[in-house]
Amino acid sequence: MAVSERRGRRGSPAELGQQLVLLLLLGCCCGRIHRLVLTGEKRPSIQLNSFGFYTNGSLEVDLSLLRLGLQETKEKTPLVGFSLTRIQSGSVRSSSTQDPNDCPLQKNSSNPLVLFLINTKDLQVQVRKYGEQKKLFISPGLLPEMPSEPGLPKPEHTVTPKKDSGTSAALDKAKSKPEVSQGDQQGLTGKDKELVLGLDHHNNSYNFSFHVVIGSRAEEGQYSLSFHNCYNLMRGQEQPFDITVMIREKNPEGFLSASEIPLFKLYMVMSACFLAAGIFWVSVLCKNTYNVFKIHWLMAALAFTKSISLLFHSINYFFINSQGHPIEGLAVMHYVTHLLKGALLFITIALIGSGWAFVKYVLSDKEKNIFGIVIPLQVLANVAYIVIESREEGASDYGIWKEILFLVDLICCGAILFPVVWSIRHLQDASGTDGKVAVNLAKLKLFRHYYVMVICYVYFTRIIAILLQVAVPFQWQWLYQLLVEGSTLAFFVLTGYKFQPAGDNPYLQLPQEDEEDVQMEQVMTDSGFREGLSKVNKTASGRELL
Repeated sequence: MAVSERRGRRGSPAELGQQLVLLLLLGCCCGRIHRLVLTGEKRPSIQLNSFGFYTNGSLEVDLSLLRLGLQETKEKTPLVGFSLTRIQSGSVRSSSTQDPNDCPLQKNSSNPLVLFLINTKDLQVQVRKYGEQKKLFISPGLLPEMPSEPGLPKPEHTVTPKKDSGTSAALDKAKSKPEVSQGDQQGLTGKDKELVLGLDHHNNSYNFSFHVVIGSRAEEGQYSLSFHNCYNLMRGQEQPFDITVMIREKNPEGFLSASEIPLFKLYMVMSACFLAAGIFWVSVLCKNTYNVFKIHWLMAALAFTKSISLLFHSINYFFINSQGHPIEGLAVMHYVTHLLKGALLFITIALIGSGWAFVKYVLSDKEKNIFGIVIPLQVLANVAYIVIESREEGASDYGIWKEILFLVDLICCGAILFPVVWSIRHLQDASGTDGKVAVNLAKLKLFRHYYVMVICYVYFTRIIAILLQVAVPFQWQWLYQLLVEGSTLAFFVLTGYKFQPAGDNPYLQLPQEDEEDVQMEQVMTDSGFREGLSKVNKTASGRELL
């Protein structure tokens, strides 16, 4: 189980490098069994996790340590606790739209919502349910350890301990207080109104546990679990607190969320597709060795690296589903191949757009600057990806790394377009100066097609895919990964088709001279220095034609 910790001091650059290596080696332990450790935390709301549940799916929460300041225990109204929200399809998480000064634990709601209010004064946890959730069964304690068989305990076994479980002292206090039993919240019926969990207090810290079972199809959906400390809503008056919580989520088929269950097969199939595309590409290169350049072999390496990365990703999901966490060595291999794949992808796109290896072996200063930007940013993006995969969602730096990944990825997508734009401008200028209008128009058309291909690839994998993920129901959100991988495969195939090694490919017939050579040729021609001389043209293969 992965442990996410927040410490007060900052380490040196050497320590940060060591931590990155540890993330790469130990981050693979992160699965669907989570353990979050926060020390000195001041955030009023912490998004712990989000998971899609089917019928008989279960959520277990074990709050083993909660240490608050002294002033929190003097308040009468509980302002500390958990919220379990069912996210509606086509909506954004409520945390991004709600007023940051409002306490989520003090709001009534007609939408499905469960609040766990921690009353440190009476040593009890009040459970309040809102909306229609008749078959959402909540009970104290954790589920008993079961053999590794499909299926979870039946809901009726989790309903029976609702009244007679917990400490006797907590129940006596609950019965003596009318506000706990009356419960005028909407959606509450019968036993749900009186549900009170016991809260233990040891060494100035509190702990309790509970589990939730999805009892019917009406309760299926994407659930979001958050922790709230509304005493820290006032800026400048935040009090640090410590929390240690274990979360275990499970569906009848395993530890994967509803939207992640098909990913094992999806990534396996896409890995086979990229492998087949790579083998076919190598066969094409072997048949046309005369017109093969270094960039062609780089494209083959990209296809095989992408296939291997998807293979390890698929195996990781298989072990997460069966064990709750991946195998360490396989997860490390996935991170390594993912890093190589990301770097190769953007480098290959930029090199094709600049024309390197096809017709020239030296990059211009502007193109070198682009690679000087893209390569470090890709390293940073892959570091952010590893951190996100290895840290818990509730970690204090999780949101920062997620924003870094999104921003860096957009910058890289924009940077790789510049070499293509420069090539298009160069062809437009050359078409009116050297007299070879037809040839230059064919080259210009090819570059414009490639520019549109890159734009479509970025648009589908970054914008359309995100909109699709928000719009579809929770069990169909795996279509996001299908669109991303399908768009990537189509982009690979079209790029290979456009720039395949063939003698009549206009891309392979680009002029050798750069802009300075073109300008020098025009000056020498205008001055009459080259009168009576015939021009010698070089083909891409290096042969001279008079």
